[in-house]
Amino acid sequence: MRVSGVLRFLALIFALVTTWICIRSYISLNMKTLRLPRWLTDLATKEIPVVRTKCGLTKPCPKEFFAFKISSGAANVVGPTMCFENQVIMSPVKNNVGRGLNIALVNGTSGTVLTQKSFDMYSGDVKLLVKFLKEIPEGTLVLVASYDDPGTKMNDETRKLLSSLGSSYAKQLGFRDSWVFLGAKDLKDKSPFEQFLKNNPSKNKYDGWPELLELEGCVPRKIV
Repeated sequence: MRVSGVLRFLALIFALVTTWICIRSYISLNMKTLRLPRWLTDLATKEIPVVRTKCGLTKPCPKEFFAFKISSGAANVVGPTMCFENQVIMSPVKNNVGRGLNIALVNGTSGTVLTQKSFDMYSGDVKLLVKFLKEIPEGTLVLVASYDDPGTKMNDETRKLLSSLGSSYAKQLGFRDSWVFLGAKDLKDKSPFEQFLKNNPSKNKYDGWPELLELEGCVPRKIV
């Protein structure tokens, strides 16, 4: 009995000592200051700037340039969108787009939006479009986006006026074609800002319409 009691007593002492050592080590570890590498500390505290471009462009525009993005309509379901200098000019959300041609006029020097209007080329807004194009002031930027059907009833005069704005595809614009364009009044050369996709049943992305087009870029304040 005595030997058994001594062994139990020693086991108890050993357990108490072991527990005390573990507790002391835990407290000591938590009281120490963890030192991170300097480069890791700097990375954690340094604010990483997020570059936000106007109109969500892939890269920012130079100081003397305007940022823009134009998207054509998707079939006859989703209307086009126009953004200029981070301002949405026309869009389905703003409820100011329509089937046919959607056109916005912007002052080429100040970047001020002058007006925006849609022309239904299927029902016959051709005369209104001709009048509108003829009255565009000098030095005005012209943003155009198609929706549904931009060219069914377009006449030669309309095509000539759009071509004078710098378009390379106005003369071949037809039934349900997709088209986005940025030009200017009396532009001396063809505009570099234009995309065109012909309605082709064998290649169309949508049932009866080609896919939507998206055009973005930086246009200089003095384009003419």
